Amino acid sequence: MSTEPETTGDAEPGTPAAEPAPEEAAAAATPAAEGGEGTEEAARLSAAEAELAAQRLERERIARRKAEKAAPIEAGAKLSGTAADLLAAVRAVESGAKPAATVFAEPEPPRRPAPEPVRRAQPGPAEAPVVAAPETVEAVRPVLAEGGAPAALAAPVAAVLGEGADDRLRADPWQLLRVAGVRPEQADGFARALLGAECGPDDERRGRALTVWLLEQAALAGHTALEMPTLTAALARQGVPDPDAAVQSSLAEGDALAFQDGLDEEPATEEGEAGAEEERPVRVLVGLERYALAEESLADGLGRLINSVPKQDGSAGAWEEAAAAAGGSAGELIQAVAGHALVLHTGGAASLAEPAALVRAARGMGLRAWAAAHGPLGRDRFAALLEESAGVTTVAGLLSGAEGPGRDAEGALDLDLLVVLDAPQLDVESGALVAESLPDGARLVLAGDPGVLWSVGPGRVFADLLAARVCPQIASRRPDPGPLGELVSGIGVGELNQVEAPGKEVVIVPVRDAGEAVHRTVQLVADSVPRAIGVPPEDTQVITPGHGGAVGTRALNAALKERLNPGPGRFGGFDPGDRIAYSPAPGRTLTGRVVTADAEGLHLSCAGEDVVVAKERVEQSVRHGWALTAHQAAGGRWPAVVAVLPGDAAGALSRPWVYTAFGRAERHLSVVHGVEQALARAVAEVPAKPRTTRLTTLLAPQAPTEDG
Repeated sequence: MSTEPETTGDAEPGTPAAEPAPEEAAAAATPAAEGGEGTEEAARLSAAEAELAAQRLERERIARRKAEKAAPIEAGAKLSGTAADLLAAVRAVESGAKPAATVFAEPEPPRRPAPEPVRRAQPGPAEAPVVAAPETVEAVRPVLAEGGAPAALAAPVAAVLGEGADDRLRADPWQLLRVAGVRPEQADGFARALLGAECGPDDERRGRALTVWLLEQAALAGHTALEMPTLTAALARQGVPDPDAAVQSSLAEGDALAFQDGLDEEPATEEGEAGAEEERPVRVLVGLERYALAEESLADGLGRLINSVPKQDGSAGAWEEAAAAAGGSAGELIQAVAGHALVLHTGGAASLAEPAALVRAARGMGLRAWAAAHGPLGRDRFAALLEESAGVTTVAGLLSGAEGPGRDAEGALDLDLLVVLDAPQLDVESGALVAESLPDGARLVLAGDPGVLWSVGPGRVFADLLAARVCPQIASRRPDPGPLGELVSGIGVGELNQVEAPGKEVVIVPVRDAGEAVHRTVQLVADSVPRAIGVPPEDTQVITPGHGGAVGTRALNAALKERLNPGPGRFGGFDPGDRIAYSPAPGRTLTGRVVTADAEGLHLSCAGEDVVVAKERVEQSVRHGWALTAHQAAGGRWPAVVAVLPGDAAGALSRPWVYTAFGRAERHLSVVHGVEQALARAVAEVPAKPRTTRLTTLLAPQAPTEDG
């Protein structure tokens, strides 16, 4: 098995960033009732569409900022090959069978003045996903045919390039690179077929397209920008003769933005030249405007909070009384929130009791206090701690307006205190939306476990804020209990300890090969865990490092379906009762079950809510869900977890991956272990993959000085 890396293979289905979609073309049948070909659209807007509308507003805001700078933007381009190879490659990436290029692994941040924050208007009615006009699709087909590209790409090309897509593609064949899954060598072949002798590796259009494509690949790996030497080296590997000129052309056309970041080191001076002045060294970074401006917007919003005085809701005495009643680190959290608009809270699963104490205390003082979790599982778990469901939402539901307090007349969230749980899962775009949506005088608490995997989308918001030290940080002193808590706590500090587990809380199951790993996993879920632990299969979650390969999510889900819910898969590969993972938007996974299917689409039950996925979106957004990746599982916990570590997964393991996977278990953890000493080495020696971000640098002016 060639396990797909966490940065590209672990995103939810349907996400271009990190894990595009579906079960392969074999399950291409659309989910409709037998003989049903209804085309009626649901009148009720879905939460996913509402979220897309909120994101669209953010895009429009960024476009306005760009217009103010008078810098037109054109989003990239790409290259192609033979028709069959091109179509296969696109489908492979979209299905997750091949990861998007993990071209980058290391870099860091830059800075430039940030514009005034713009108050977002309340999201209006959600619009349906953009679908190209039929005439645009038909106009693109002959251009694709002329270049030897498959006709199946007509719809995605038309959707990406919009009206006049045929003319744009003919004038610049590397625009094909904007379609997810197309690779440079394939777009090159397409360009050669269209341009003939005019086509060459030094074509300025090719250099610009590859620059944008590489920045997009970096975003898939979590970077919000790249250092100039890293980017030019990657361009050189793609055969661009003059990488520096390619980057400069992209900057001139507005395809990317450049930033300068002053380095910390002081310039060296010769002895006796005490007064010699040298220029401070700088680092140049390049990023896509989408992420660069989102990160600046996030820094603006956080800076506004850091420098603001929270509304005096509740007397000082009331806050002190609540802090004293809570005691311990919960009391410290309440005390910090009393006097600061932005507070960070860190801790494991047990530490959730402390934000819960804060929310209860704030409500007792009359504040409109809300909590938002990464997904429905986290939302429901926190609601159980509060012993009430009111006032707890998901981040996506809060931002889209599908859940939560709604917005005031100025478009700000109608609340006084917001506690964002699972904060490591915030990327720069969702973080910017949260920060900009807060009204003046509101308080924001970001709470989470810093040891888990970072967000699927670009950025490392929580980690950067912790590193910036611009606001109070409260570390929970409440340990996770029992053998599982002891095991996961040790992993967090780089130690894989043997723990006493008299109640079979932790069980290691050695395996020799991929076939045995699949067999033992199915046996554990279907027989051993229910019999020995008393946890039924529907409450046991399998977690594995990637989607592809002999022990990836696809292989495990196929084996688990055959054992737990066999059926013909007549609804696009699914049957009623199938356990599923549904991705309504990039970076989000909802777990649930298939209820039925009809002409309207596939009917799911996710966290107790009915969801209908349109027929044409099933293949891209729904997977079987008995087995998930660790990124998909982040933010959720289950009574029992089976973590599968096949022998060839050793290279995909890291301390955050192991910490996240093992930490999803509440009562029991089975480890299907085939990596021998690689597990202990990963825990001890392999930290999180570096991400180049700018947030810490952007927040540097907010950091307290040594005098103050």
